[in-house]
Amino acid sequence: MRARQSTPFRPSGPRGAVAAFCLALLAVGLMAARPAFAVEVERVVSDKGITAWLVRDDTVPVTAIEFTFAEAGAVMDPDGMAGTANMTSALIDEGAGDMDSQAFQGKLNDLSIKLRYSAGRTDFSGSFYTLNRYRDEAVEMLRLSLTEPRFDEEPVARIRRQIQAGLRQQRTDPGALAAEALMKTVFQGHPYADPTEGTVDSVERVTVEAMRTFQREGLTRDRLNIGVVGDITPEALKPILDKAFGGLPESGRHPDVPQAAVDGPAGTVVIDQDVPQSTVQFAQKGLALDDPDYYAGMVLNHILGGGSFESRLMQEIRVKRGLAYSVYSFLQPMEKAAMLRGGLATRNDAVGQSIDLVREVFADIRDNGVSEAQLADAKTYLTGSYPLRFTNSSSIADQLVAMQRYDFGIDYIDRRNSLIEKVTLADVNRLAGELLDPEALTIVAVGKPEGVEANLPVPDGVGG
Repeated sequence: MRARQSTPFRPSGPRGAVAAFCLALLAVGLMAARPAFAVEVERVVSDKGITAWLVRDDTVPVTAIEFTFAEAGAVMDPDGMAGTANMTSALIDEGAGDMDSQAFQGKLNDLSIKLRYSAGRTDFSGSFYTLNRYRDEAVEMLRLSLTEPRFDEEPVARIRRQIQAGLRQQRTDPGALAAEALMKTVFQGHPYADPTEGTVDSVERVTVEAMRTFQREGLTRDRLNIGVVGDITPEALKPILDKAFGGLPESGRHPDVPQAAVDGPAGTVVIDQDVPQSTVQFAQKGLALDDPDYYAGMVLNHILGGGSFESRLMQEIRVKRGLAYSVYSFLQPMEKAAMLRGGLATRNDAVGQSIDLVREVFADIRDNGVSEAQLADAKTYLTGSYPLRFTNSSSIADQLVAMQRYDFGIDYIDRRNSLIEKVTLADVNRLAGELLDPEALTIVAVGKPEGVEANLPVPDGVGG
């Protein structure tokens, strides 16, 4: 049987967690550091009032469209059916209109059309890429998937089995277990504690009716953010926007997700697993995207644990002592909460020492600050190296979506690096003193960790 173009199971590993918000923010401005990469962003409004941001590129005859439905992710899952949004994302391109799954996927393959969907904790996103000679047919396929998905019995059963197989595999994956336990511990009783992909049992309960309700109430025009890159003019784009998205409902149900304060509980969760190496993840409160100190936070985090071998955590734990191959930190701002997260993996007999060193690095930067040289190196990296990761049409279109989603402004690409450059040593050191709190860390260790005392319970349902 022909392989699917999209992957129905999308694990949320420790680094993947940043994708929804933090990585989007970081990535948006990366293009700005490339002097040879001039970007002009145009705001296009269709006859039906659908807005998209466009970057024209006539070097290759293709069109890339990235789009997001804000507040239409796992937070909309019905009670008892966690994973509904994720399952919907895997099925709406498995047959639509008068085409069953095989016919729909076959046409995508025959015309080299990329059409993929994904559901995150908060948002529901789509990715579309086509050669211009097939653009009319491709846009019709996009329209059908959004407005007339079939949810036929065979693909529903097949995708359900695939998702459940992935979830069963996660039960033995230390990184997945650590991430799940961390979110459940920090956000106990909040929707963010629920796994985006659901559980084996909750996915079994997801009904076609629930997916149709999610599609109808979540995929609405008032939630849309659209980015387009390619060989296309604003005049040609307008009818495409109306055709692809004009048939969607104007509005739908918006979930009432409360604000969540990331204030612990401080302490350590230990999940027993018979492996020679333990996986550790940790978190404390972070910075929201609209926090005036966010760019200082980006610089601080780079010095703390985001800067490869130059970061303080990497220097103390790997370079000087050889305790871990990788140790990292990242800012994770979400819609209703913000965390500073990190992690490492090390042999069981070195876990206690490694966690102690994490706390020591946090305390040292908090108490003694960073140096001018570290500040300068971090700024150079943040303003100069990221663009190398975002060089294709779909990536740029995705950044246009993030710029709209988080209200960065249409000129953000031009402004982003100056915001980094404005960060001073005093800004970073003040923030370090206010933000970093080694005693407030919530820590999860999965394995047979030595030198670690568990003083927090394993959350109910972890690995379920």
